[in-house]
Amino acid sequence: MKSYQVVGIGNAIVDVLSTADDSFLDLMGIEKGIMQLVERERGEMLYGSMKDRRQAPGGSVANTVAGVGALGLSTAFIGRVHDDALGRFYAQSMAAEGTDFVNPPVHGGDLPTSRSMIFVSPDGERSMNTYLGISSELGPEDVSDSVAGHAQILFLEGYLYDKDKGKEAFEKAARLTRAGGGKAGIALSDPFCVDRHRDSFRRLVKELDYVIGNEHEWASLYQTDLSAALEQAAADAGLVVCTRSGNEVIVVRGDEQVVVPVNRVVPVDATGAGDQFAAGFIYGLATGAGLEVAGRMGCVAAAEVIGHFGARPEGDVKALFRKQGLI
Repeated sequence: MKSYQVVGIGNAIVDVLSTADDSFLDLMGIEKGIMQLVERERGEMLYGSMKDRRQAPGGSVANTVAGVGALGLSTAFIGRVHDDALGRFYAQSMAAEGTDFVNPPVHGGDLPTSRSMIFVSPDGERSMNTYLGISSELGPEDVSDSVAGHAQILFLEGYLYDKDKGKEAFEKAARLTRAGGGKAGIALSDPFCVDRHRDSFRRLVKELDYVIGNEHEWASLYQTDLSAALEQAAADAGLVVCTRSGNEVIVVRGDEQVVVPVNRVVPVDATGAGDQFAAGFIYGLATGAGLEVAGRMGCVAAAEVIGHFGARPEGDVKALFRKQGLI
């Protein structure tokens, strides 16, 4: 039975990218520079309007797990795709990048594989239109005891709490991992997600082993300023990580607090920065690094991904760790 160093559970979304100028965005009624959820009919219309499409496997926690896998750890991702062209592409691409996509594409049913139609403007802005499709049906039946129960570290996507079945899948995976001696943690996902599920997330902060969020998510969770929020989080959680959009990262575990400096860089594309920070940080946890080193690993990984288009690393992040003296 295979065990994994890191397992993620979250939405399996194919990113479909195409270039588009502002006049095209106006014509299609696309709001520039933001992410919008769309219904199936509009999603299919936008997909059909894209020229010279490029596809890449995406989803926040999937991006993180792929980043960890690229660093050489054994990884798996628990997600749900349909047995259609995009679903088969997603599963094959994850495997080709070194992460086992453990659930086979689903036959039958009406919901297609989830996709995000991303229109990239000449100025680098990304306008994202996401149709959730079959990933919104992820449930406890998709969580295998043999995968979640043999994970050293489990990483959970807060967005799963938007559906009852996702919530059940999430909690089953965390329970299995911790029963097997592993550690389970969560990404708070975004401030609006925190607003929707504040009571549940406050409970999870107390129950799980680590929680990663940005300054806006932590402030939203405790409905106070960042300093007071982190003080409360430190009292509640085993390990608290707070990123701050180019400012120092704060990591707290019990009485231990580490402030990790960030080297500011001008982003080419900020998409995936938080996902790859999590990848670097979790890699540090999995390999026994101290909090400061793990935090610095996260910052190096985030800096790499914002230096190019796309939400996954293109360069050798492990070589960057060596250059920084982190390994």
